[in-house]
Amino acid sequence: MTDSPSICPTLVYADAKAAIKQLTEAFGFAERAVYEDEGGVVMHAELTYGNGMVMLGSKGTGSEFDKLMAGGGPTGVFVHVDDADAHHSTAVEHGAEIVMPPTDQDYGARDYMARDVEGNIWSFGTYAPGAEES
Repeated sequence: MTDSPSICPTLVYADAKAAIKQLTEAFGFAERAVYEDEGGVVMHAELTYGNGMVMLGSKGTGSEFDKLMAGGGPTGVFVHVDDADAHHSTAVEHGAEIVMPPTDQDYGARDYMARDVEGNIWSFGTYAPGAEES
């Protein structure tokens, strides 16, 4: 058993470098690995947040995954954060498009949603999937 997450959302971007910049600067992810080809095209990247990870790459690489994802629409990803308001402030400072401001939910969580540079929806909130209810 490793400390690696069991599930990693995987996305493809027309401009993977811009996506990496936004995810790290505005949303607080950390680069774990970025692999580029000789021309500087991001072939594979791994970004971490807490004990979670997202993998991404560039559209148009010709890989089997790229071919299968062709024509795929935006996706949605949820990320647990301890303080949705502080996280939101950082995202706003870095120009992220906020599509729902921090909002208290009926189930006790507080979250907000932002659209990334290519239309994917990222939800950041205090809800902790799988956590024991108190």
